[in-house]
Amino acid sequence: MAQFPGRAQYLTVAEVAATLRVSTMTVYRLIKSGDLVAVRVGKSYRLATDEVDRYLARGFTEAG
Repeated sequence: MAQFPGRAQYLTVAEVAATLRVSTMTVYRLIKSGDLVAVRVGKSYRLATDEVDRYLARGFTEAG
């Protein structure tokens, strides 16, 4: 696969779930709630690696 500088890399829901060590349903819930931004490709979702990194930087839970 060719790499394009400056272009975002995308992950599947299953790849994000494996990275976060959560279920795919949890990732779908995060997408639905707006905590993770995803793009729809046909019937599936793709998430930019930058978006996953931002989510991790914010932390999994917010106090309060």
